[in-house]
Amino acid sequence: MASAFAAKMGFNSLMRKQAKTFNVRISTMESDLEFSCEVKWKGKDLFDLVCRTLGLRETWFFGLRYNIKDTVAWLKMDKKVLDQEVPKEEPITFHFLAKFYPENAEEELVQDITQHLFFLQVKKKILDEEIHCPPEASVLLASYAVHAEYGDYDPAVHKPGFLAEEELLPKRVINLYQMTPEMWEERITACYAEHRGRTRDEAEMEYLKIAQDLDMYGVNYFLIRNKKGTDLLLGVDALGLHIYEPDNKLTPKCSFPWNEIRNISYSDKEFTIKPLDKKANVFKFNSSRLRVNKLILQLCIGNHDLFMRRRRVDSLEVQQMKAQAREERARKQVERQRLQREKQLREEAERARDELKRRLIQLQDEAHMANEALLRSEQTADLLAEKAQIAEEEAKLLAQKAAEAETEMQRIKVTAIRGQEERRLMEQKMLEAKMVALKMAEESERRAKEAEQLKQDLLEARDSERRAKNKLLEITSKAVYVSPGLAPDSMPQDVSFSRENLSFDFKDTDMKRLSMEIEKEKVEYMEKSKHLQEQLNELKTEIESLKLKERETSLDIIHNQNTEQGTSKHSNFKKPFCCRFIAGDHCPVA
Repeated sequence: MASAFAAKMGFNSLMRKQAKTFNVRISTMESDLEFSCEVKWKGKDLFDLVCRTLGLRETWFFGLRYNIKDTVAWLKMDKKVLDQEVPKEEPITFHFLAKFYPENAEEELVQDITQHLFFLQVKKKILDEEIHCPPEASVLLASYAVHAEYGDYDPAVHKPGFLAEEELLPKRVINLYQMTPEMWEERITACYAEHRGRTRDEAEMEYLKIAQDLDMYGVNYFLIRNKKGTDLLLGVDALGLHIYEPDNKLTPKCSFPWNEIRNISYSDKEFTIKPLDKKANVFKFNSSRLRVNKLILQLCIGNHDLFMRRRRVDSLEVQQMKAQAREERARKQVERQRLQREKQLREEAERARDELKRRLIQLQDEAHMANEALLRSEQTADLLAEKAQIAEEEAKLLAQKAAEAETEMQRIKVTAIRGQEERRLMEQKMLEAKMVALKMAEESERRAKEAEQLKQDLLEARDSERRAKNKLLEITSKAVYVSPGLAPDSMPQDVSFSRENLSFDFKDTDMKRLSMEIEKEKVEYMEKSKHLQEQLNELKTEIESLKLKERETSLDIIHNQNTEQGTSKHSNFKKPFCCRFIAGDHCPVA
């Protein structure tokens, strides 16, 4: 297997020697770039190509980093790329990152691209928790990051939930509070809304100005051990060297500013820091690997050079870059102001347009309402005209009805007069009927008297008959014989009673006949009375509606009561004679 691996490595080396180019992939914070490089290129050649491609002139902050044997390394500028311990697989991958950090980002970062690359790298380190960030600072930084991506806050566009897919806060901060994503978004949006008017570059710069004050910003940490064997952390940043306890990367135990360091060196794994003050103690420590010491020395040299450069007059190149940057910023400021004015004018024009649209809609609504009102008025006028016509027709109809009513009134008056005449005639008929009834009553009374007289005569006749019979018996008892041929003159004197007997016989026969006639007349009278009563009732019914109650006399009232009770003059005849008169009354036939 070892021989096969050696053969493979030899083959790769042979291929590289034969090939004149090799491929590399450069991963930036935004995208990946691929280049074909010549085998003789040094690290500076590749680095310059990347910087030209990105348009970056502030190259001293950046470098090409790669991973080798679980550690990081930076491509050396003065050595060939392939002669360094870079990965052997193609394309060789490098990460274009900031190697050194500025002390003051606002003063030192000139180009927008430089500023943008720093913003992306620092933001990633904060979200990956390589830089510790307090929760309140995390929210504020997140609001500037949102502004850099989305521009000015617009409630109509940036509705709740628009940050749901964004990674804006470290997971440590999110887990630290019992807050929902909606609550975090609400707080970030509240800060975001206050940044209105800033450009993307300004928002990114504000982000860096806040981030550069964080304790772990721009610090590279390395695990070291002092002479006593105590584990410590060495921090290298733009201000100097710092010694930390392993569990506290925020507060250094001691620091060595670059202006107080006279010399830095290493021998194998031992690293030596000599202060500028010769009386001060020399600080020595050991690192885990020689490669780590080389990296520490690289960072120390680079940060020290930048530290000293900041305190000297800028080079002509830097002055030119800053002048161009100022001109560019001034131009952008003018352009932004122009765009702001145009935006303001456009917004005013849009507001005016919206106002005109609103006014147009209002006028259209008013016109529509006016048309509807006119239509309603026309309909009302038509309705009123129709009502007027109907009213006129009703007036005519009422006039006609009034005339008819007048005619009817006249007719009623005539009818009333006729009714009065008819009532008078009816009253006359009633009076006549009453007279007839009275006459019939008198006739009935007279007949009754005659019947009574006849009864009296009958009684007398029977008495005479009884006496005659007695007389006859007396005669017969004396055995008087009268021959049939005897003449009437030869009869005894007592025979004069025969006349009486004859008269009795006559009376007896006549009384029977009279009784029959009287009974017959009574029946006829009762039938006539019944018929008359029916006629009277019918007549009474006909005129009852015309009767004036208030004009009734006491007699009329008594008559009505008797009629209702069924009491009549002739009903008394059906009672026994002794019941007709009470004690003390005078009988008219006595």
